[in-house]
Order: sequence, then structure tokens, then C-alpha cells
Amino acid sequence: MLKPKREKIINLLKDTELNRLVLVQGWVRTIRNSKKFSFIELNDGSTLNNIQIFVDHEIIRTELLKAISTGACIGVHGMLVASQGKNQSSEIQASTIEVYGLADPETYPLQKKGHSLEFLREIAHLRVRTNTFSAIFRLRHAMAFAIHQFFHDKGFFYIHTPIITGADTEGAGEMFLVTTLNLNSLPRDDKGNIDFKEDFFGKPTHLTVSGQLNAELAALGLSEVYTFGPTFRAEKSNTPRHLAEFWMIEPEMAFYDLEDNMNLAEELLKYLTQYALNYNLNDLKFLNDHYDNQLLDRLHNVVNTTFVRLNYTDAIDILLNSGKNFEFPVAWGVDLQSEHERFLVEEHFEKPVILTNYPKDIKAFYMKMNDDEKTVRAMDVLFPKIGEIIGGSQREEDYSKLLKRIRELNLPEEEYWWYLDTRKFGTAPHSGFGLGFERLMLFITGMTNVRDVIPFPRTTKNAEF
Repeated sequence: MLKPKREKIINLLKDTELNRLVLVQGWVRTIRNSKKFSFIELNDGSTLNNIQIFVDHEIIRTELLKAISTGACIGVHGMLVASQGKNQSSEIQASTIEVYGLADPETYPLQKKGHSLEFLREIAHLRVRTNTFSAIFRLRHAMAFAIHQFFHDKGFFYIHTPIITGADTEGAGEMFLVTTLNLNSLPRDDKGNIDFKEDFFGKPTHLTVSGQLNAELAALGLSEVYTFGPTFRAEKSNTPRHLAEFWMIEPEMAFYDLEDNMNLAEELLKYLTQYALNYNLNDLKFLNDHYDNQLLDRLHNVVNTTFVRLNYTDAIDILLNSGKNFEFPVAWGVDLQSEHERFLVEEHFEKPVILTNYPKDIKAFYMKMNDDEKTVRAMDVLFPKIGEIIGGSQREEDYSKLLKRIRELNLPEEEYWWYLDTRKFGTAPHSGFGLGFERLMLFITGMTNVRDVIPFPRTTKNAEF
């Protein structure tokens, strides 16, 4: 006898072929028992919606049903039929129920509804079974898939860049050290410093903060590439916006100038937002109704509006003349804070803004200098509720100018020899940007804490799950 094939609830709820035997497997959301019948709401994670299981006590023994409670995992064989209820088109009349795993109602943390997000962060191993987090993580999958689809359709090549690196892309430190040295007996040189020549790679290495520099190398041969992978920063900031482990999307494109770069960034963000609206509308409606009743309006606004393009110097003038009392003072040369970015997006323009031509002193060494030698061809895309969601620039392709900038910032020149080499042999104008995946997810879901849009958040003093 052939083993029945499991069918997903998302497909069964759409199925018009009724009065047939099916097998469904999932976790019990609720169970209601009466004298002759029971009703089980079952969910398998494929959709926000549950399927109702109708149980006749003359067919399924009540002793079994008494053991089943919220959180239990079961399989149900039965007939898919038209539902008599108002909230679903079909239901399953159970013929047999198999229990895979019970959940003690006295100790199961999700037995009751209405838990706070703070509490659910403490049980990250179970929170995916809630409507909130199943919706968020379905959206996270959809966005990851859409990112690959977008770049594939445009002829980009996906590059796997190293997680272990000997270079600091941003030149700002705060990197996790990777070592196989015995921490209880560290080798020392004649000056008493740790002798990394004895280490696995023969020099200090770290977890990467960005795949950009490696992606640039690939772009200068493949023309258009992108990375999408985990990145790490050892910044001890315990805020709703910081993670120690996060994901970045970083396209790099040969023969793109700053204008091309901005166009691609705007196109990508609109594509991803529209994709979520097209394929995950039920999840978005749930999050809109339960967490942020302006979420859908913001998503539609991004899709339907042209982003403002604004010079940094003009942005400073707008902020200075705004009459707002900002927590962080505004002056030409300062790095804009989230409150400044959000004012521009949410109050002044009421639409996304692409800010360009920042002072060189607040940007990374690899950005191309403008003719004024005070600003660089940088761009930041600013979004409502998020602030900066994308940061990028046209890269410096001139060998002598790049070398001068590295020396100005006292960066270890010998660590960047391979990066400089690409400017010596067939250099080309090129550009790129980085999109923080978790920041994208904050915007798409309406959540306000970055810990709520990644399955297992890594923050300072927290690597529990």
C-alpha cells in the first residue's frame, strides 16, 4: 500500500477538488471539545490560515482527543469537504489522527495568546509557531528569493565572498577575531605582542563586516555581480537597531557611475516591495492590522513614488532651516543621525530620499572623490521609519588617488595590495552599494526591533539559541 502523501494547508485551502481523502500534518493552534464533536485548528507554517479538522467522537476515541492540546503535533487522515462554517471554504472530516508529539498545557509557553514581543524573544526556539513570526519569516524567505530573482533577471552573477578576512572593509575596527591559538598560552614575539605567525592563517584574521571589496574584484571581470551573505560586527550596542550577525546584499557593477547606482538601488527597492505585496499580502495584512496600521500605505507609497535625489549640502540647509530642535546638532560635515534622515523622509519630503555627495571625512576610503576634493560620490537611500536602508558610492578607480586616501587614513597599505592591484591592471569606473537585509525586513514588516526580523538574533551577551 502506498504511503499517503502529505498536502500543505496553503494548497488545501485553495483546492476546489473536494470529497477526497487527504493527509495533513501540523501543529494544533486550538482545540474545542463538545460532547459529540471536536474542532481542531491546525497549522503547518505554509500559510497564516489554519485548516479546521472536524472530529466525530464515534470515529476518533475521546481518550486520544483529551491528550491533544495547543502545541501538539499531529497528522490527520480524512475527507476534504465543503465547510459548514463561515470563515473557511473547506475543512477535513477526520478518519484517523496520529499524535507525533504532545505539548503539556501546564508548561507549553504558547498555551495562551497575546504574548509580548519581548517575551517571545526569550523563547526564539518556539516563537516561529506564532502568527506574528510565521508571517515575518515567510516574508523573509520571500524577500531573499526576490533578491536573487531580481539580480538573476538582470544578468548579475552571484558571488560567494569570504566570511574570514584579513582586511577591514570600512576601516572602523569592531571585528570578531578568528583564531586557533591557545588562549591560555598565547605565543609572543620578542616585543611581547601576540605572534600571529603561529596562528592558522599566519596573520590576524576576522569575521567580515562586508563582502564589498571582494565583490569589486569580481565585478572587474564579470561586470555585474552581487553578494548576499552573513556579515559581523563586534559593536557592543544593545539597541533595537544593532545585531552582531546580520545579512547584507552588496551588488558591484563595472561601468556604473553614481547615477546608474542610484537608479539600480531605487529599482531594487521598488521591486522587492511590490514582490511582497504580490505574493505575501495576507501576511502583510496581518502585520498591518496587529502592529502597524500604516504599513500597507507605506509599502504602496514606495512603489508608486519617485525617490527624491538630494545633495548632502542641500539637506543640511533644509535641516538647519527646519525649526526642529534635534537631539544631535546639525552642521556641514556631521554624519546625519536617524532623526535627521527620518525628518527629511517623513516630514519634509514625505517620500524616500537618496542623499548624495557626502563630506569625504565621514565616508570610507574607497569612495570616489568629487572635483571639489571635499566630498565623495556617495549615496544613502533613506526610508520612512528606518532612515538609511542602503549605503553606496561610486568607487575610486584611480590607483594614485586610492593609495593616497589609504595613506591619509593610516590604513595598513600592505593589507590592501590585492585591492590596489585591480587599479593597476585594467581599472574601470565602477559603483556599488550595500542593502542591510534586516533593515529591509524592518521596513517590509513594520517591526521596530531588528531582533524580531531575524530567526536567531546575535547581540552582545546573547547567543542563546
